[in-house]
Amino acid sequence: MTRDCFYVLALVLPLNSLAASVVAIDVGHGHRDGGAQSARGRPEFAFNLDFSRQLARQVIQRGIGVQPVNFDGQIASLRARPAAAKGADVFVSIHHDSVSEAYLQPWQWQGQTLTHTTVKRGFGLFVSADNPDLESSLRCASTVGAMLRRAGFVPSEWHARKHLPADAANGVWYYDNLVVLYRTTLPAVLFEAGVIKHQDEEVDLRDPARQARMADAVATGLAACLQVKEKPARD
Repeated sequence: MTRDCFYVLALVLPLNSLAASVVAIDVGHGHRDGGAQSARGRPEFAFNLDFSRQLARQVIQRGIGVQPVNFDGQIASLRARPAAAKGADVFVSIHHDSVSEAYLQPWQWQGQTLTHTTVKRGFGLFVSADNPDLESSLRCASTVGAMLRRAGFVPSEWHARKHLPADAANGVWYYDNLVVLYRTTLPAVLFEAGVIKHQDEEVDLRDPARQARMADAVATGLAACLQVKEKPARD
């Protein structure tokens, strides 16, 4: 089966055998380490939590179980996150992106001097070649990326500067040394929903309606990944 055919099947097959499936949703960062700061000074963890809640609702609506990881923001250890996902079928770590200081510019927001970027925006998906089930990790990431693109979201090309492509057309890149990707015993994907240092994209990423639409695409991709098993290509 070709990759394009796989995506078509993902859109049309009934999701009727997922009652026993579980997605572990990890909220990136936490109260101790808020992660990157947005262009308007909001911590990344707040964005991650908002989107993770939206995604959990969408996944549950598809009859799939959710194993919440770090929704209370109390998990400080990166290694504890994959451990908390044990027993799930796939692990998805939710993040929002920034950019290196060389590409940041100062600006004023509500009397504060903060930083923003104009050069990077868009979503990204990451897998590790050291994950014990790279094939399934990549299949899930690629399917999620395809569903996001179908919904009108655009992957960032910025990651080509630092990462090898796994499925660049669908915004999937290798990030081998991420603990949350390679220390788990199950397929794992890290999702960067967008760039919170970009002034305009930050506003988009805080919009609940847009969050719901993006979460719907991600949940559709995850459900398809859990439902559809690729078959060997025929000659």
